[in-house]
Amino acid sequence: MRLDLTSTPVAPTIIVGFPSLGLVGPITIEFLTEHLKTERIGTFSYDELPPTMAIHKGKLVHPMSAHYSKEKNLLLLYTILNPTGNEWSLAREIARVAKELNAKEVIAIDAANAVGEDGENVFSFGNPALLAHGTQKMDESVIGGTTGALLITHPTTTCIFASAHQELQDAKAAASVVQILDKHLGLGVDYHPLLEQASHFEEKLKGLIAQGKKLNQAKEDRDLSYLG
Repeated sequence: MRLDLTSTPVAPTIIVGFPSLGLVGPITIEFLTEHLKTERIGTFSYDELPPTMAIHKGKLVHPMSAHYSKEKNLLLLYTILNPTGNEWSLAREIARVAKELNAKEVIAIDAANAVGEDGENVFSFGNPALLAHGTQKMDESVIGGTTGALLITHPTTTCIFASAHQELQDAKAAASVVQILDKHLGLGVDYHPLLEQASHFEEKLKGLIAQGKKLNQAKEDRDLSYLG
């Protein structure tokens, strides 16, 4: 797996959100790409994942891409494909790019199981400054998936975890993350439209990810048929 960039930002802040509980990460990144002045400056190339391309509003949507805000010097890594089985290669590639660009900070957006309402609690790890912006310190946890792999390959990664439920009603959790990022990075974005456009983001991502799951299942079925 490799991320190829058409331009090379200098010391950007990198934010990435992986598909996981409640889709908090992808919805957060999707919202920021639409509400900041970003341009797509690269895509991931891979052989490990099924070939997938989505069409939304008459335009192609690459399932794994990089978007850059020159004004905020912010690099957003957008992925809606489930990287299960390829967490290490994805994490290593992000760590490589972060090192080559001399990234100021790498922030991974993820989710934690909600006990109360979605977005009621936001936890952070790796950067104490986030505590002043409303997060709770994560003292005890087991972190898996790509976020866990990224913490191993790039130990200075900052993590933000929003409480979310398994269902795709996670706009409130994502809005809580946007609110924290706005305070932390001075983005100047309003998280309220995310709540208002919840159905838009959720339906779009739900459809794209559902197609990705179908392709993954089809690939597994083909592989089993070869073995049989």
